[in-house]
Amino acid sequence: MAMGSNLPVDGRRATCKMYPMRTHLLVAGLLALVACAREQAPAHTELATPAAAAGGFDGPEAVKYDADQDVWFVSNFAGDGDALDSNGFISRLRADGTVDSLRFIEGRRGGAVLHAPRGMALHGDTLWVADADGLHGFDRRSGAPLAAIDFRSRDPGFLNDVAIGGDGTIWVTDTGRRRIHRIARGAIETAVEDTALGGPNGITWDTLGQRFFIAPYFEGTGLLTWLPGASVTTAATGTGGRYDGVEIIGRDSVLVASQADSSLHLFTAGRGRAIIKLAGRPADIGWNPRTRTVAVPYISRDTVEFFRVP
Repeated sequence: MAMGSNLPVDGRRATCKMYPMRTHLLVAGLLALVACAREQAPAHTELATPAAAAGGFDGPEAVKYDADQDVWFVSNFAGDGDALDSNGFISRLRADGTVDSLRFIEGRRGGAVLHAPRGMALHGDTLWVADADGLHGFDRRSGAPLAAIDFRSRDPGFLNDVAIGGDGTIWVTDTGRRRIHRIARGAIETAVEDTALGGPNGITWDTLGQRFFIAPYFEGTGLLTWLPGASVTTAATGTGGRYDGVEIIGRDSVLVASQADSSLHLFTAGRGRAIIKLAGRPADIGWNPRTRTVAVPYISRDTVEFFRVP
């Protein structure tokens, strides 16, 4: 979505998945439009050949690589992307993309609450997952529920992606409300609410630059950067749009999923360009630096593909 891919629907099916949001009419209308629109024919047809593909998912929205265990986690909507139905689940895959446990963590099992899981982040032994109602923490090894932070008092629009800052605090994007929240000692603080965020979707912490990279969903084709207490700025100009997942893949090299042209864009030296044409609209990508593999989930195709990036 990762706005909903996070608002990501690749339109490969005759039917469409809806992602309703309890927010203003403009956002609701955009969600419905994106969710139901059929995918336009690409300007060119050459597609990169995936290194592997995995199926059996149900609305896979985000992928996260766990280097310690050498596994991938995949969050699955399993129905409505905004419903509080606790039908969501998280899959665990081996490093080669084969399924180890399709329903490694599952709503309503073992006390777990998981409605429509989205972006994920790892901090210590905890896998943090953004959800329709807040943030949920699970043991990365056993899958046992550890924590829950309820955002409903904040009237969320669409909680989307999660990042761990340089000081270990947790940051969550709200694409629908154009906000970024900070979580410290279990308390929620709205760190920034700004139209300049363009509907913040993907977020990741840049350790070298000591800043966040932010992928906007609603407006703009550039990659944004932000540091708490400072203004939102454009780190690099691009040619895509409706961005979702964002991953740092090297010094001054950032990979971003674009739903506007169903491609992966590489941003470097202040500019971005499409480097991998995809078979559908990508959601929140994951990155394995050991093998330089990017995992690309497609919500409406119920598939995750893996590509090698030189």
